[in-house]
Parts: sequence; structure tokens; C-alpha cells
Amino acid sequence: MTAVLIREAKEGDCGNILRLIRELAEYLKLSDQVKISEEALRADGFGENPFYHCLVAEILPASGEPQGPCVVGYGLYYFIYSTWKGRNIYLEDIYVKAEYRGQGIGSKIIKKVAEVALDKGCSHFRLAVLDWNRRTVELFRALGAQDLTEAEGWHYFQFEGEAMRELAGK
Repeated sequence: MTAVLIREAKEGDCGNILRLIRELAEYLKLSDQVKISEEALRADGFGENPFYHCLVAEILPASGEPQGPCVVGYGLYYFIYSTWKGRNIYLEDIYVKAEYRGQGIGSKIIKKVAEVALDKGCSHFRLAVLDWNRRTVELFRALGAQDLTEAEGWHYFQFEGEAMRELAGK
């Protein structure tokens, strides 16, 4: 297996992260929804009070190979708060390039998020997956995740655009 390093993203990784975000959106058939820019990723993730944190999966070249490391996956997360359980973490995105899937890279990213959660005193971490993405659903289950839709009947909602403006009276 190729040597893989899971590490905290650096500001210089934003171009690669955006490329992978676009690949993920294409995979999910949601390409038209990607509005983020590399500049926004830099500003939002690497300022004094970052809105998100990100891990990258980097393939390390074998000794003597001329090319440098290559970013092939990412996990973007942020901290949230439960009024019942306190601190927790939300894994917004996890993505590994198609040609590197099946090598355990996604599992390594998830395990690293679990480490971060425990280091920060979080009681749990949450993530979501589209119902048609059976491969990822099965990965999450195999790693021990509980499906809250089945177990507790939770539905996740969001307000955006005009609905959010109307709600805010603007």
C-alpha cells in the first residue's frame, strides 16, 4: 500500500481542498451548488477564529521518486454544541479521490477526527450521508456509527437564501 499521511491542512492546501470539494460535488451530482472560492476557504479556515478545520490525506512519494506529496482526500470538520451532551464535532465532508478508495484512507480520516474529538473533550461526532450513497453508509456502520434517522427519527433541516432572509425580516 502507498504511504499515506493524514495531517491538518495548511493555508497552502486550499487550492487542493477546493479541487477535491468540486470532485465531491460532482460525485454527489451537486456540482451546481459549489459556490465557495479558494479565497473564502483561506479566510474562513485560517484566520484568528476559524469557522472550520480540515484534515488532508497526502500520498507520500517512495524514496527516490521525483514528484512531491499529493493530496488525495480531505475531511472538513467544525465544532458544535449539544445542549444535552455538550461539546461535539461535525464532519461536514469526507472525500477520497476515486483511484485511492478502498485503501483505508477514508477510515484513517474518520479515525483522526475521532482523535481530535476526544482530545477536545467532545462527547461524540456527527456526520451525514446521502441515502443513495450505500458504500459510505456501510463504511460508517462498519466503523461503529449509529444511524440516527433509523434509531431516533431525526430529520435535518436548513434555511437558506430567500427563506433565511424572510425569516430574519430582511
